[in-house]
Amino acid sequence: AALPDYFVNAQTLAPRDHVAMQAAAQEWVDSSISKTINCPEDIGFEEFKDVYLSAWDLGCKGCTTYRPNDVTGSVLSVSEKSETAPEADQGADVVYLTEPLDRPAELEGATYKLKWPGSEHAIYITVNDIVQSGHRRPFEVFINSKNMEHYSWTVALTRMISAVFRRGGDVSFVVEELKAVFDPRGGAWMAGRYVPSILAAIGGVIERHMIAIGFLEGEGKGLKSDPKAEVMTIGEAPGGPACPSCGQYGMRMVEGCMTCPSCGHSKCG
Repeated sequence: AALPDYFVNAQTLAPRDHVAMQAAAQEWVDSSISKTINCPEDIGFEEFKDVYLSAWDLGCKGCTTYRPNDVTGSVLSVSEKSETAPEADQGADVVYLTEPLDRPAELEGATYKLKWPGSEHAIYITVNDIVQSGHRRPFEVFINSKNMEHYSWTVALTRMISAVFRRGGDVSFVVEELKAVFDPRGGAWMAGRYVPSILAAIGGVIERHMIAIGFLEGEGKGLKSDPKAEVMTIGEAPGGPACPSCGQYGMRMVEGCMTCPSCGHSKCG
């Protein structure tokens, strides 16, 4: 049996009613709220304008509208109902990410020792590979150290990077994202190059492994590069660590306190 007309979903609810539903809660919300609305593809200009006027009249902070098109798409898309599919199988399409690659019982890999200046214990990075179509590609990463200060974030990083690697595809962006991380406390000089953070150093290790197995052609050959990293590799080392307030390098000891010469920030208050 067909449902009554007052039973609607996100696709059949009129845009103005979308705004009214959100505005109904505004009275009990301390901060202003806004609404994101899917508009019909054939919506007219006057009706479209009325959506924003309604948001203003009803006390909403504002609204964002999406009209389905090939460029921006829509917030929620519903597939056409199949004439042959059972009723229970009809409805919105669910978009799945690529299924993770199966892990073999045994993998080949390499372990790298990373000694960050100023840290008592080294970090050991293991990258295991899988062979696909005769080519090796990174499959998982393990990061270990005796320094328990790093335990929580290294475990999280291990799991996230491994999850990305196991999805396959061009995962070189992981390297570039790591290399682009800057530590506000300052980086370190390693092998004649300024590395902006310990995460950037880990990214460099993974990049070297990718190059060694032939997954990358060379350094900086990922999906994108970080221009700031190139600037920091040229010239002399900064005179001191970066200021946590303005980010400028060159903090120095003044009367027993680390002080920034650029903005005057002092660790002593």
